[in-house]
Amino acid sequence: MIIIGEKINGTIPSVKNAIAERDEEFIRNLALKQTEAGAHYLDVCASTAPEVEVETLIWLMNLVQDTVDTPLCIDSPNAAVIKEVFKYARRPGLINSVSEEGNKCEVIFPLLEGTEWQVIALTCDNKGIPSDIETRVKITGNIVEKAQKYGITPERIHIDPLVLALSADNKSLLNFTETLRRVKELYPTIKVTSGLSNISFGMPLRKIVNQGFLTIALYAGMDSAILDPANRDMMATLMATEALLGRDRLCRNFSNAFRKNKIGPIKQ
Repeated sequence: MIIIGEKINGTIPSVKNAIAERDEEFIRNLALKQTEAGAHYLDVCASTAPEVEVETLIWLMNLVQDTVDTPLCIDSPNAAVIKEVFKYARRPGLINSVSEEGNKCEVIFPLLEGTEWQVIALTCDNKGIPSDIETRVKITGNIVEKAQKYGITPERIHIDPLVLALSADNKSLLNFTETLRRVKELYPTIKVTSGLSNISFGMPLRKIVNQGFLTIALYAGMDSAILDPANRDMMATLMATEALLGRDRLCRNFSNAFRKNKIGPIKQ
């Protein structure tokens, strides 16, 4: 599975403080830890006041790229900000994100034309996050059609069906997996992703809920996820599930990770 490291995000209090204090060592450490734990992309989100978001995001991007070679996942709710900082990325990565809200597709897709960049696409529009599966699938189709005008094929798109908190919607996981199934019927090569921890907002034992969601979503066909690759229990769950699904020949990846002390109890 494609792992998008979630930890360099200004919504996390410790990261917010590090950004405010321009603590380079703290950010470098997060980049290194996530890369060493197996992240394929590093999400970089400033989450600051709008007037300083571009400056802050450029600082974060340069700092991470000076530290590791892991491709960036440039993350901002403002498409204009992404357009402004895009040129500071040194290699193709992920854009997080587009949707049917406003003119996001029209701003972002021209940047990706003729490149190897991939993009996360959220199934929401100007009315917000739809509660029904049909609208989410329709939004997916609209985004795919817009992307095709710029030569962006479905395999470069990571659709995020926007799993809602289980505490607010008891069918959240079921709606996610059904949306995934229907989207893949229409576009077999498209990728499906998720912000993994959204499912457990407002619940106790969030780690257990997240691990359960990861297992079921992987079985349903989820291709990528925004998660903490340095979370040993989460990575053990991911690797065990992939072994159980026959994706790990002779369980070598799982066994090697255990021997290298990357999963399981920390060996002294």
